[in-house]
Amino acid sequence: MGYDAGQCDIAVIGAGHAGIEAALAAARLGCDTVCFTLHLDAVGNMPCNPAIGGTGKGHLVRELDALGGEMARAADKACIQYRMLNRGKGPAVHSLRAQADRRRYQSVMKHTLELQENLRVKQAEVVRIETEDGHVSAVITETGAVWKCKAAIIASGTYLRGRTIVGEVLRDSGPDGLAASGPLAACCEQLGLRMRRFKTGTPPRINARTVDFSKMEVQVGDAEIEPFSFETEDPIENRVTCWLTYTNERTHEIIKANLDRSPIYSGVIEGIGPRYCPSIETKIMTFPDKPRHQLFLEPMGLDTEELYLQGFSSSMPEEVQIEAVHTLPGLEQAEFTRCAYAIEYDCVDPTELYPTLETKKIPGLYGAGQFNGSSGYEEAAVQGFVAGVNAALKLKHQEPMILRRSDGYIGTLIDDLVTKGTNEPYRIMTSRSEYRLLHRQDNADERLTHIGRRIGLVSEERERAVEEKYKAVSQEMDRLEKTHIPPTEALSELLTEKGTAPTQSGVSLADLLRRPQLHYSDLAPFDPERPTLPKAVTEQAEIRLKYAGYIQRQLKQVAEFTRLENHPLPPELDYTRISCLRLEARQKLQDIRPASIGQASRISGVSPADIAALMVYLQTDHGENT
Repeated sequence: MGYDAGQCDIAVIGAGHAGIEAALAAARLGCDTVCFTLHLDAVGNMPCNPAIGGTGKGHLVRELDALGGEMARAADKACIQYRMLNRGKGPAVHSLRAQADRRRYQSVMKHTLELQENLRVKQAEVVRIETEDGHVSAVITETGAVWKCKAAIIASGTYLRGRTIVGEVLRDSGPDGLAASGPLAACCEQLGLRMRRFKTGTPPRINARTVDFSKMEVQVGDAEIEPFSFETEDPIENRVTCWLTYTNERTHEIIKANLDRSPIYSGVIEGIGPRYCPSIETKIMTFPDKPRHQLFLEPMGLDTEELYLQGFSSSMPEEVQIEAVHTLPGLEQAEFTRCAYAIEYDCVDPTELYPTLETKKIPGLYGAGQFNGSSGYEEAAVQGFVAGVNAALKLKHQEPMILRRSDGYIGTLIDDLVTKGTNEPYRIMTSRSEYRLLHRQDNADERLTHIGRRIGLVSEERERAVEEKYKAVSQEMDRLEKTHIPPTEALSELLTEKGTAPTQSGVSLADLLRRPQLHYSDLAPFDPERPTLPKAVTEQAEIRLKYAGYIQRQLKQVAEFTRLENHPLPPELDYTRISCLRLEARQKLQDIRPASIGQASRISGVSPADIAALMVYLQTDHGENT
């Protein structure tokens, strides 16, 4: 028997990175929101690594910030070392990554939730989701509290039937020894959702007082720091150092000698793990000819001596982990504070979801984060935001926010999940975007701020500031095109020094800047009329001039993509009755129910010939003009 605990518009189940963004977005859009969490002290927890961003992931954080999300702002309040990855490559793959003070980040996020208008935070386990006429109507907690609601968002992370594994020791548990959630997983199955079993892993934690850092390579932060949020104005400083060490032949021997005790290879672990973040035993067995693997020691925060041994995720028995770690340079006397463990958990087949992240079978029920089969804090956060926004917009009878692949990495991530599905924990990477030169992290504000403004999560002042920024970019590009300089001896010396041919005649600053060897700052001595501009403006001008041809090519690809995306498919279409399609295509289309020809073309098992046949069918049987 339950009791009437009250009512709300939207119930968010979970307060990890997905649940936080979902709850904040819904509440900020005016919906009465309740966020339930198993543990209030685990809000915004970082069990896998103490960092925000990384390759591809930094793009997600910047895009989320442009839309009005919270992660970037919280990161800039809590991060203690910043590094821009891939600086030696082109701007499309530059990705910001920052070490976070884990407890500070949690504190910032918890307090942000507590202060948010229209939002209540409750420590309670949601064990059941009730429906009425097929639509979400209430959530019920383990203590019998019945919360009536119009929508619910499952952002359960790795807690659903969570099971941690260290060698032969198996425990029903969420991350960091916290309680798992079983009944909600069973409820999802009863609701008819197809569920999966995935697994991820964590590295051991080491007491810094027992580490010999003199045997390791130092990794300092960037001298010139770029924050995550476009709105961060307060100065940020690097306050910690990270360290790099490597496995060796002895490390590999110990792990190979104990493979029969590895839950991955003995069959104890049933869930499918992430391909792009494998355990140390998987790395060693997958790459037998590689003599060593790099490992990073990352501080957990300013007020603790714990270090994450990043890259050494494992489910091996604790004594094997300790023996192997003691073979690493600088860690011969390392004292474990926490051993590594693997964790298995239930998640939904993401093809059960629309691009809004609402489930197809239960109106009003949304999924976000690792519940949707993805991995990573950043992937979770952006999905939580999209789910929270769309749940709120639906209740307000407004058009949904559907981000396309042509909009950025968030659109790519969601499209990959709901259209192609995933057989392993999904991770975003720059290689997943076919438009990555357009979707750089540095221009996320230009691409997405107007969407954040349209849905109501970005202020008019912020949108105007972005417009002024890019107006200044255009003006500076125009000035560089019109400013010509003569072929002087000083210019020839600079060009020769930079490894590019001297010019024999007058040349525009723009043409010089198009040379890959030259940068905006190099031309200062030859540009006396140069205006004083923010770095963000000059950086954009340089990128656009250097990559203009490639950018134009991708813009044409986006135009073709948009044409197919703008060709909708009737939602009531019965694909099983379209005889001109192959059987596999009929089954896949009927299951996914794509919103457009473009989405249909990306479904695995649907060929170009099927798409052509489908378009002919629509034109002849439905009288459509394709």
